[in-house]
Amino acid sequence: MKLIQCFVRWLGGTRAISAADAVAIIALAGVVALIFTMTTVADIVGRSSGSVTLSMPLESDGQDPLRLGGGATARYTRMEAAIPALPETEVTLLLWSSVLNLVGVLAVAGLVVLVTWRLWVGNLFTAGSAALIAACGAVLALAGSAGQILDSTARNRLAELIGANPRFPGESVVYVTDFNVVPLVAGASLVLIAGVFQFGRKLQKDTEGLV
Repeated sequence: MKLIQCFVRWLGGTRAISAADAVAIIALAGVVALIFTMTTVADIVGRSSGSVTLSMPLESDGQDPLRLGGGATARYTRMEAAIPALPETEVTLLLWSSVLNLVGVLAVAGLVVLVTWRLWVGNLFTAGSAALIAACGAVLALAGSAGQILDSTARNRLAELIGANPRFPGESVVYVTDFNVVPLVAGASLVLIAGVFQFGRKLQKDTEGLV
């Protein structure tokens, strides 16, 4: 316990990183955020007008795509289709998916900047830091998961509209495929880390009078 208290005193009252390191990390986070923002904007503009090529789920029943040896069988599960113009509903779903994914990236970049700044100024365990970490975790989990659901829903609806899946448009409500749990797990982990920060803040207060 004394070792933990000493570590909290050191981390909460001294500069854990140099100014050069802090500037480099913050600059890198800013560059990553800028690249993702520009990529998202370009993606939104590209999908809003003109022909769009998308990967989407493909109904594989009755297919015999390959003649394989050794008794092996294969089937197609996805396809790439070039669509001259996307319907308004599907465009909206895809655009919101891109925006939500960007929000998750910006939340992580903002968190990196916050933690780096707090480490440099030597005041890591604060009430504001804990609240912001919890907020970033919630945003990452919700935005990352919702973005994937909207993207998969849009692609499934497009697959139905172009006849890749023998179902009527609007028959299925949500089609989720290849769901990546990393944003959800990372977001939940950040919320737990926020609780650790609250505990560290309490320890820091308890050790402020110790010399």
